[in-house]
This record gives sequence, C-alpha cells and structure tokens, in this order.
Amino acid sequence: MVKRQTVNIHQPPKRLIGYARVSTDDQIHDAQIDELRAAGCDRIYQEHGSGASRARPVLTRMLGELTAGDVLVVVRLDRLARSVSHLLSVIEDLEERGVHFRSIRDPIDTSTPQGMFSLQVLGAVAQLERALIAERTKAGIKAAKARGKIPGNPGLRERRPEAIRAVSRAREKLYLDKLIASAQTWLPVVRQLRPQHSWDNVVRVLNRRGHDWSVERLRRAVHRLVREKLAEKELLVRSPRRAPEDHLMKLVAAISIADPDLSLRDIGAQLDQMGERPARGGKKWQPSSVRDLLDEAHRFGLIRR
Repeated sequence: MVKRQTVNIHQPPKRLIGYARVSTDDQIHDAQIDELRAAGCDRIYQEHGSGASRARPVLTRMLGELTAGDVLVVVRLDRLARSVSHLLSVIEDLEERGVHFRSIRDPIDTSTPQGMFSLQVLGAVAQLERALIAERTKAGIKAAKARGKIPGNPGLRERRPEAIRAVSRAREKLYLDKLIASAQTWLPVVRQLRPQHSWDNVVRVLNRRGHDWSVERLRRAVHRLVREKLAEKELLVRSPRRAPEDHLMKLVAAISIADPDLSLRDIGAQLDQMGERPARGGKKWQPSSVRDLLDEAHRFGLIRR
C-alpha cells in the first residue's frame, strides 16, 4: 500500500524531471520528449531498453538523484514500469522520499487525491493478480501429482550439467534484477559515503534506515552493479586507513552525510541506539560531543560545511 507523505512547505520549488524510454535502438524519443517539454520538465532522461527488462541504468541513476519536492513525469505508465507491481514499488519508494509521480496520459498524479485513488486501485489489481497466480500454481502442482508426475526439474534431479548451469544463470539473473529494483533505496547512500568511509560504517548507516545488510552482502552487491556498469568503480576503492580512535569521528561523519537534516541531538540518539559509548565517558551522547566530532571530521576533509 502506498502511503502519502507530507512534504515540508519550506522545501525549494519542485523540479519536473522527465523520463523517456523506447524499446529498440531504431526508435526515437522525439515524441515523448516533446510531450515532456510541453509539461514543463526541467530535465529529461532518455533510455533505450526493453519494457520487460529491469536492467535500465539511466532509470536507476535518475531515481537515485531525485530529491524531496521533485516530480517524476512520464508520458505513459509503461515507459517507467514493466508491471503493476514494479510501478507500485517505484512509486512507493518515491513517495517515502517526498518525490511525486505524474503520468501525462494516465490519471496518475500522486500530488492529487484523485491520482492517489487511482494508485490504490492499481494496488488492489496487483494484489488480486498475485493471488490468482499463486492459486493457479498450486492447482497445477496438485494436478501434476494426481497424474503421477514429480514436481521439479528432471535435469536437476539427474544432476545434468546443462540443467545445473541453466539454474545458476537464472539465479544470477534474479539476483541482479532484485539489486536493480532496490538500488534506488540504498545505492545513493553508498555513493555519498564511499570510498571515504569504511564498508562497516556504510552498513551501519543503511541498517539504521531500515535495511538489513552485512558488509559481505553489500560489497558483493556493489561489485555486481559495477560489473554491470550500473555503478562507479570508485565505490570499490579501499577507504583511507585511519587510527582506531578515529572510529567515532568517521561514524558521526557518515551519519551526518547520509542525513544532513539531523540535529546534533538526533545524531547522539542514533549513537546511543548503536551502543557507541561517548568518547568522554558518560552514559548518553551530548550535542557538544557530537559537534566536536563533526568539527574534527571537517578538518580531516570527511565532510563539508
């Protein structure tokens, strides 16, 4: 279910950001671009790619660059998403970040009550679609068993090399698809913090935002996106070596970079929840201690004022 998020009235004027996609290289974006410009888009991202494919580097980069107050605009819904569930996933993430979505030819505009209602209808359709697919799958398995057939892949049961390779390729594709679908929720933070900050600190910041990463899984995910040219090689560069006592400074800098709107007291509360002990002793972090670490991080060039 997509939840409407209230955006601060003091945010800067919203930008209209357009996204145009065509399926093959011999098609052109001109018609979409004309409509997006007429709608007032300040910037337009253009991409060639199949509607069924999740591998859309331009879309991934654009979603990561959108900020609160922006409005993502497309000509039609099928230019953005390959399915109703994918569309809802993208829009839900945008709404959580304060970014609205508008489709010129469809009654979808998440900044209006009517558009949100249409989105709820789409959500109900997607839920029904998933339930019907699950029901048909169970019925098919039951019918196969009744005919004496064993569910599963015969090639795998017989350990055929070609079947094992095919399953391995399918799993790798599924893994990449999931990474690309979720990248806009975590990759921008990685780009903010790497390589100046250690993988350990990046993971701690992400997990404080509701993710469930380990250092090994995050590094593997970034390596895979770099290999697919969906992320920059610089993210994998070794972070600068610093003395162990710099741990708190780096952690405070990472928290501040990931969420610049946090107050000194908010950062201290996060450190308390992480179980970090104040450098000067005591049970709770004080704003003055956080400010000292931020000043130190600024002197070392970890953050900018």
